[in-house]
Amino acid sequence: MSQYLGELMLYWCHECNLPVLGKKCACGSATKKIDITPPGDIRPAFPYDIDLINRTTEKQFGKKLIPEGRLVVLNKAPYEDRMDEVIMDGTVMGSIRFELDMMEWVFIPRLEGAVRLAGGKKCVVVDMGAVELIKKGASVLAPGVNDADSGIVDGDEVIVITPGKNVIATGRARMGAGRMLTHERGMAVKTRWHGKPEVMGVPQSGKSRTWDDAVEANSYILDKKEKNAHRFIRNVVEATNRPVSVSYSGGKDSLVTLLLVHDSVPDYEILFADTGLEFPETIENVRQVAGKLSKPLKLHSAGGAFWESIENFGPPTVEARWCCKVCKLGAITQVIENNYENGCLSFIGQRKYESEIRANSKNIWKNPWVGNQVGASPIQNWTALHVWLYLFRKKASYNPLYEEGFDRIGCWLCPSASMADFMRLAHTHPGLSEKLTNYLIDYAARAGLPVEWVTYGFWRWQVPPKPLRMIAEKKGIDLTIKASGKPASFTMTAGYRPCKAGGITAEGSFGTPLNLSGISGTNLMLLLGDTNSTDGVIIAQNGEESVQVYASGSVVARSKDEDSAWKLISMAEKTIYRALLCTGCGVCMGQCGSDAVSINGKVVISKKCTRCGKCTNACPVVKFR
Repeated sequence: MSQYLGELMLYWCHECNLPVLGKKCACGSATKKIDITPPGDIRPAFPYDIDLINRTTEKQFGKKLIPEGRLVVLNKAPYEDRMDEVIMDGTVMGSIRFELDMMEWVFIPRLEGAVRLAGGKKCVVVDMGAVELIKKGASVLAPGVNDADSGIVDGDEVIVITPGKNVIATGRARMGAGRMLTHERGMAVKTRWHGKPEVMGVPQSGKSRTWDDAVEANSYILDKKEKNAHRFIRNVVEATNRPVSVSYSGGKDSLVTLLLVHDSVPDYEILFADTGLEFPETIENVRQVAGKLSKPLKLHSAGGAFWESIENFGPPTVEARWCCKVCKLGAITQVIENNYENGCLSFIGQRKYESEIRANSKNIWKNPWVGNQVGASPIQNWTALHVWLYLFRKKASYNPLYEEGFDRIGCWLCPSASMADFMRLAHTHPGLSEKLTNYLIDYAARAGLPVEWVTYGFWRWQVPPKPLRMIAEKKGIDLTIKASGKPASFTMTAGYRPCKAGGITAEGSFGTPLNLSGISGTNLMLLLGDTNSTDGVIIAQNGEESVQVYASGSVVARSKDEDSAWKLISMAEKTIYRALLCTGCGVCMGQCGSDAVSINGKVVISKKCTRCGKCTNACPVVKFR
């Protein structure tokens, strides 16, 4: 389901043929609101993006979608990997999507995009008798097909046209052209979009538009955003009365924040926490920007902490991002504690359109993992297009990777990144990509997983989402982790997640796959909360506290504060050791006052358990291991 994190702000000026972030263009004309998919974090298409779209549409349909001189806006839409709606000439032309099962980009045209692509390849001509039904949403049946491009195969995106070459629908082929033209029974095309295209006319035909034109069209909107941000910054500085700093990551949001602070207060310092997993371009950009602004740069590097820890924790995943704590949290903590004995005020480029956590965050907050530090965001309500227009206006030196196909700049191997990003990484930074791939292939071999576990990006998840599991099933990829005999030593880390997910968590790993059925069979997880097992994970929930144990050997505990999270994951460690290494000695039975412990070859806990923990503390496995 699409999620609204803020107002959908994209409008279009028909007179100027430019995107506008309000109901009125600077030229004085009223604008048309564009119906985009939430959350609506719109951004410009750079030349690389436009070339990718045109290469994709030319490959599929034999035509380039985007003419020279057009401005294009992209809107990231919810999908299991990466998908962007393509907006041009005041209309959503369709979506460009990275298909995981094919590991390539595909363009999915809407009617308005199909009008520009029709006449090339992948067109299906239907009989006039079927036109009205199809325009109302009916699928295309093979008996109603008059003609079809011979290159159409099952699964292709196609354009449905009338004998007069008018576009009436787009959709996905359910059979190849040969079968369509035999007029056998069955569905030829499952339609997605249908009806009459509503294509906005393009004024001043042939006149190129630039992002400088878009900046001018949005000038009064940017003036207002800037004025409010400057006022916010000065008020927060006065109210907190602390040394002022800006957390600069080398990304677009923190760069805008840095420029706003630079124009608002005379004295501040720039902070940079190097995770050791930064792009080389990011390191260079941070130093370049600090030098250009002539401001002190305070930094701390995590060095090789990631590669020193990965053998203990295994590859980081969306569910268990231990890397955030080991590499990012440590560096952030060090750079602040080394430079601000009595705390500081840090301005941070946080925006509500990035995630639900940030949408629900205030624009001023107390840092939960570094004492005496206050965080504040002057761009909380900005979309990515606000950010980019402001950077274009200021002629800012932004990270060049944005123009190379990366829409986010962070740790280059973040498991939250899309496979489209990792495919791009292999082209732009082959050395980094090869280092990660070699490790993952070696890890897969040790866990009894096939190489496709790496190829299709399944490594990014402890439990892959349903669409990914369907791909694995379709391709016959076995994602079962082969459990070892006994758990190895347990390594753990805890603290706040300094990224979009947020929350107080503790994460650990046994460094080897676990036999989940062996753990479930003892019911010992009841000591941690009400339990259920599904899809390669055991979950124990006790009020606001929870523990997840994954087949890979990773364990994630969530609690109200860091101390509680530490205690919870420590108890989880002991409980898992008990479950897997129990000898059935029976010592624990004598400690239970509620008759919840029995021995059946191994210990078994019943629902009578009060979670007092006495049986765990008495267990020889826990005491003497």
